[in-house]
Amino acid sequence: MFAIPFLDLPPMIGAAGTVRLPGSKSISNRVLLLAGLSEGTTVVHDLLDSDDTRVMLDALRTLGCTVQSSPKETSVTGLGGRLSIHAAKLFLGNAGTAMRPLSAALALLCQRDGGSFELHGVARMHERPIADLVDALRSMRCGVDYLGQDGYPPLRVHSTGSALAGVATQTPIRVRGDVSSQFVSALLLALPLATGRGPLHIDVIGELISKPYVEITLNLLARFGVQVQRDGWQRFTVPRGSVYRSPGDIRVEGDASSASYFIALGAIAAHGEPLRIEGVGSDSIQGDIAFVDAAKAMGAQVESGPGWLNVRRGRWPLDAIDIDCNHIPDAAMTLAVMALYANGKTRLSNIASWRVKETDRIAAMATELRKLGAIVTESADSIEVSAPGVWHAAAIRTYDDHRIAMCFALAAFNPLAGSTPNVPVRILDPRCVGKTFPEYFETLLSVAEARPAQVPVITVDGPTASGKGTLASSVAQALGYHHLDSGALYRATALVALREQTPVDDAAAMAAVASRLELQFKEGRTLLGAEDVTDALRFENVGALASRISAYPEVRAALHDLQLSFRRAPGLVADGRDMGTVIFPDASLKVFLTASAATRAQRRHNQLISKGISTNIDSLRQALEARDTRDQTRSAAPLKPAVDAMLLDNSALSIEESVQVVLGWWQQRMRFE
Repeated sequence: MFAIPFLDLPPMIGAAGTVRLPGSKSISNRVLLLAGLSEGTTVVHDLLDSDDTRVMLDALRTLGCTVQSSPKETSVTGLGGRLSIHAAKLFLGNAGTAMRPLSAALALLCQRDGGSFELHGVARMHERPIADLVDALRSMRCGVDYLGQDGYPPLRVHSTGSALAGVATQTPIRVRGDVSSQFVSALLLALPLATGRGPLHIDVIGELISKPYVEITLNLLARFGVQVQRDGWQRFTVPRGSVYRSPGDIRVEGDASSASYFIALGAIAAHGEPLRIEGVGSDSIQGDIAFVDAAKAMGAQVESGPGWLNVRRGRWPLDAIDIDCNHIPDAAMTLAVMALYANGKTRLSNIASWRVKETDRIAAMATELRKLGAIVTESADSIEVSAPGVWHAAAIRTYDDHRIAMCFALAAFNPLAGSTPNVPVRILDPRCVGKTFPEYFETLLSVAEARPAQVPVITVDGPTASGKGTLASSVAQALGYHHLDSGALYRATALVALREQTPVDDAAAMAAVASRLELQFKEGRTLLGAEDVTDALRFENVGALASRISAYPEVRAALHDLQLSFRRAPGLVADGRDMGTVIFPDASLKVFLTASAATRAQRRHNQLISKGISTNIDSLRQALEARDTRDQTRSAAPLKPAVDAMLLDNSALSIEESVQVVLGWWQQRMRFE
């Protein structure tokens, strides 16, 4: 996950490959709660690993459930419908799929078994309405208190000492359906706990929005042994004596809401071969699979089967549509971004529920779409979007809302329009996607294609031991960019040559070694194939040979294309001695880093001593100065600053201070509205 303040996406031109979706959030948290309320152990396969599921799992553990997790499955041993812990404070983040149903279930359990629980979350959760659910619970004589503003979490649920109302009568529990379907789902998930004396009825006041999510709830209740009867969408009946029964094993299908971003991506950018989406398909139980029909109406070509979708661009530009989005409220946000690529005005209606989600999504979407140049009109329950005449490079505020971050990433595929070039898009606080799809941006970038010339590059050149590798790695980490340590390529060539006893003076043989390197950089480590060679590359004999063979034109030519291949979206920070002068002369920012020979020798000495390698500081300084002379006077790509390089002497600067200088220069180069 990109846990950084912002992520800059360069202009993208296409998409191809296969995407494997994470598990559905809506299914995952419902399954976890049902498993926690059931007797016995439920093994959950393909559970979503996200912020929302983690807070639910933490809550279940706190309540006394036994939870065991592995990468492929999670087992939950439930409470059998009885409290084993009678008091606790539960933190539920910004997960409505945890706050609403847990509040209902614990309120009923406390009323029956005694107990007191506090449920709270992040600041935004305390702004999300819950009064309709609380009113319904209070109508059953449950004890529910507001601990902050009336109508909103945090809550305390507790026993009032009186019998539950409605358990032996036909008096229905009334709840509004036009604010959030989660209130109805929360009651449906909890009411089997109170059916020992008779059936319980839920009457929905007004039109029930987001019906497909209630369908998911009913489907999963049936999997856990509770067959709810419904009369249209206005009355639901939970039968007398309902008991949660674990299915033993249950698999979570891929998230259909997350699929919407890749369905849209295929419609926008899959020009040739289709983009394949695995994990959700024609057999999905999620209402958001209906997004496929909306995408087809706009021009996408979609094929589907059990657990898969193939999507490619059809009509282009896309067609504007006018659609009631009550049945796909979350996925509909993606349609608003698809409208940026459509002829005409796209109107999304019946989306009042957007106002009470992770943020006011109607207002947020309108604001951010306008930054890109779109013409937007909003109302209480609708939004109209027309494509930009001229696209603008924009910094998209995400409001701690995962869906805003994910759908606006698609704006990076903005097309050339006459003399108007493609523009980059900045996503602020990209880490918010951790709520449902932590690896979203990595997944997107694995199938997205950018023109290499439009992928931004920062080069950091300088003499040996100037700290350029550490600086470049730190800058890359801060920006979420790839890192190329070009010196590691020469040292890796030297390491392999020493192991294979390649003749030192045979330039062609050394070039052959260089041409077959399989080198990659991960989390500050250097991997040669599957072997971690980070420390081995720092041995003095390896460095000495690397310095020698770096003067061979044949070796430099052999490594040239390998170095260029590291230029991949979202961007690259490359360090070496000729990155800005030879390899990436068109780099957006070129830094030439240096420090005095004494400072560099001391740094190298400290580095080697920390690794348990014996060394002498005077000999190190002599070796560095000799290396400087060779690098500056060699005929092939001599060490020197690029004419447009920014000079940075870090003799008196810490790494952190040096990083901030470079990031400051970068911010000046990258301008967003």
